[in-house]
Amino acid sequence: MMHLAFLLLIIFTDGSSSDKVCSYQDVVDYLNLTAANSAFKMTRPVLDYKHPTVVQLDILLYAILAVIEKTQTFIPFVWVIMEWSNERISWDPDQFCGITQVSVPKDMLWKPDLFIYEMIQKDDSPQNPYMYVSYDGTVTFEEDMKVVSTCEMDVHKFPFDTQRCSISIGSAIHCIEEIRLLPFSNSSLATKFSRDVIKTQGEWEFLHLSVTRYNFTLDNRMWENLAYNFTMKRRPLLYVTNFMLPILFFLILDLASFFIADHRGEKLGFKVTVLLAISVLLLILNDILPSMSNKTPLIATYCIVIFALMLLSLLETILVTYLMEKDSASQEKLRLRDDKHDTVKIENTEEKRQTCCSCVCKASDDEKQDELLPLADEVNNSIQSLESNALLLILEQLKELQNTLNLLLGCRQEGGKSGHWAARINRAFFIFYVTTVSLFLSLIFTAWST
Repeated sequence: MMHLAFLLLIIFTDGSSSDKVCSYQDVVDYLNLTAANSAFKMTRPVLDYKHPTVVQLDILLYAILAVIEKTQTFIPFVWVIMEWSNERISWDPDQFCGITQVSVPKDMLWKPDLFIYEMIQKDDSPQNPYMYVSYDGTVTFEEDMKVVSTCEMDVHKFPFDTQRCSISIGSAIHCIEEIRLLPFSNSSLATKFSRDVIKTQGEWEFLHLSVTRYNFTLDNRMWENLAYNFTMKRRPLLYVTNFMLPILFFLILDLASFFIADHRGEKLGFKVTVLLAISVLLLILNDILPSMSNKTPLIATYCIVIFALMLLSLLETILVTYLMEKDSASQEKLRLRDDKHDTVKIENTEEKRQTCCSCVCKASDDEKQDELLPLADEVNNSIQSLESNALLLILEQLKELQNTLNLLLGCRQEGGKSGHWAARINRAFFIFYVTTVSLFLSLIFTAWST
């Protein structure tokens, strides 16, 4: 009879347990997790203070929001996962219908006082209000963070640069005897997971995420930190198409200006216009690059050297124009002097002509008065004198015409000589200009590619 009663008790007990209903609140009540209970959030959750709390940490890159070279600021959006053990919490899942994990508000439990050393601005992203607690006391906390951190950037090869920015995490007051920091994933797994979850990169291409652990000593106490190093490469297409190629096009225009005639004013105005366009692009570059840098950026060297070459080309054009104007002034003075000399010659010729005419008239008067000579002799003498005077006048006019032609040919030869040496100067400077530009571009692009 007793055996039958015991068997019925077992059957009824099993049936009632199979119909048992459990909730997360039952677990919370069992653990006595309340907002007023300070035992779970005031002190480090260990039963023996000599036992350090091991915090496992993982940071995954979710997005690259901004990389600001001017202020040396790196702004990533990361996914932080922390896990540690709370020795004051445990329960048997079999007593609570197999519940192995509950979520509780994060203000009800102790959290490691971890912070980011490079962070310069308070996180304003939405906060996760809950954390997970497992039956064996393992606490898991996940949170998305917008980190505004400082980063020492090397812009020497801008815009073909690769930047490495670090996020260092450590405890504020707990030394290595109290808190140990361990990474969840190694560098290869962290890189793989980040590439899987990353959503946006902007102008940057994420390359690698490395995780290192290091210690430092302060006031005879040692702290343990984790450093996450983000390596990313800039996508330079935007800067090449909007900045570098226009400067190169302006340089080509300056080279083409050598084919414009020097005696025209358009060449000088054209070169000045191109130089002003380069100055505007240099102002844009000044807004991009940081004020202080360990090395001069190659793109600044690229712009300054091209600006200097174009300035030198402008000075060469001014010099050639000045020398040509000076030659033109000297030729004008020579022409005026020769014109004055020709005027004097013409006046002398007119005087000779008038003298001849007066002689002829005098001869005719003498004819009338001299009645003793025969009429035939008088006529012959007058005709011979007139013919000789006419021949002399024709000869003098031919000599004057010859001198005028010689003068014109001399002016043309001088003008040709001046144009010839101007062309030689332009040709020599053009060869020097093209050689310097080719050598400089090859050197600058080689430095960018290495």
